[in-house]
Amino acid sequence: MAETGPSEDTDGQDLPTTPEALLARLAALGIEAKTVTHAPVFTVEEAKALRGELPGGHIKNLFLRNKKGAMWLVTCLEDRSIDLKDLGTRLEAGRFSFGSAERLMTHLGVRPGAVTPFAIVNDTAGAVTMVLDRGVMDHDLVNCHPLVNHQTTAISPADLLRFLEAEGHAPRMIDLD
Repeated sequence: MAETGPSEDTDGQDLPTTPEALLARLAALGIEAKTVTHAPVFTVEEAKALRGELPGGHIKNLFLRNKKGAMWLVTCLEDRSIDLKDLGTRLEAGRFSFGSAERLMTHLGVRPGAVTPFAIVNDTAGAVTMVLDRGVMDHDLVNCHPLVNHQTTAISPADLLRFLEAEGHAPRMIDLD
């Protein structure tokens, strides 16, 4: 395994919600999930090279903020090209920039490289607006990190919606095709 930088996820035991607690939450909601462990990945390119034949839709997640400090978590298919200026206009948010690692940990309880829609479980204050690409719904399964970047959890898109709604973060659906 290649050496990684200081942002590499450990086993997740130092996070506000552990991967095990997340998976228990999914089970409590009656959501079937299958999790695989792999080497840590930090980019879509690394994930593509590592995953092999892992079925389902693969996503990328953008943690964004605007000038007023409002925050969004945008989950879209991994190959989407996102124009932040256009996205800010479409969401009536103004100009977007990426949220800092500190802000990410404070509000979503994950490190860079492990951003996931599951991190909404840590936004108990409701400070982050969840945005979901409609294209994610076109797959039988969607693959998400379970709060760490060395595991991938597959669930149905309908169950992802159910989880987000149960956590008080019904997503704004948007077509990012």
